[in-house]
Amino acid sequence: MPDPYKVLNIDKSASDKEIKSAYRKLAKKYHPDTNKGDKRAQDKFAQITNAYELLSDKEKRAKFDRGEIDEQGNPKFSGFDFSQARGAQGGYGSFGAQGGAFSAEDILKEFMGGFAGGRGASPNMGGFSFRSGGGGNFSSTAGGGGKTTQGSKNYEAFANISLEQANSGTNVQVILPSGKKIDVKLPKKVKDGQKIRLKGKGPISAFGEVGDAIITVKFKKHKKFQLDGYNLKVDVPITLYEAVLGGKIRVPTLSGKVELNLPPNINTKKSLRLKGKGLYGEGDLLVSLRIILPKKSDSDLENLMRFWREQKPYKVRE
Repeated sequence: MPDPYKVLNIDKSASDKEIKSAYRKLAKKYHPDTNKGDKRAQDKFAQITNAYELLSDKEKRAKFDRGEIDEQGNPKFSGFDFSQARGAQGGYGSFGAQGGAFSAEDILKEFMGGFAGGRGASPNMGGFSFRSGGGGNFSSTAGGGGKTTQGSKNYEAFANISLEQANSGTNVQVILPSGKKIDVKLPKKVKDGQKIRLKGKGPISAFGEVGDAIITVKFKKHKKFQLDGYNLKVDVPITLYEAVLGGKIRVPTLSGKVELNLPPNINTKKSLRLKGKGLYGEGDLLVSLRIILPKKSDSDLENLMRFWREQKPYKVRE
């Protein structure tokens, strides 16, 4: 995003009143409801709203002037620019900046009645959608039910989380269509496909109404575990001598490795069950054993197997 002062066409010494006046003028000119179908105007409106949000917040403005945060409000570190790393496109911005004398929502309420009060006015500022490009784990669109329609008020975002994150109930970061990052607390025992509604985190309508953000949780495919209800299934390799002689092995769980006792002459056809080691402690961990032979051929092992084949044969296939 360009320099917010340049976006609003003001000096760095501009007062709060001058910032508000500049935003009002540009917001009226580029509002999506007066520029339907004009992508450039829509992008410009998003830029000026984001710029106003930053500069109308005294604390954010001071940090930006000192070079502590970038144009998106992300902290700056030496040699690393968060705005370049995340790659997220700005949307409408996060209206209602804290610490400023006026919020973008207040200003929109003031003038939107003039040109958006007619019957044909669009209550969602043009009804167009956004998609975030950052993070890799989250995607989002404005609207409801997976589609953006005229009159929609909410943002939709998908949070792709690991089984470990679900199990621990941690916070996850989501990028909204506006480009803003928010922390979302996962509910206890969250389910795949469950929706989380965040009140007041959606877009603002032409009438000053603020929508919600609806986050749909998606479980990522795990490299080790297969989910079956609350049960988890995992394959664990063992050696030939562990299968014959038994012993202790360490097996993975969602909260770390645990020790498992193998009985002698274990049959790999049967799974071993660890009670309460499934998801949320509700299910079990089902351990399937796989006998793995040495990578290289071994003459002693081959001779032993020839002896068994000739002197101690046994049937496994009826």
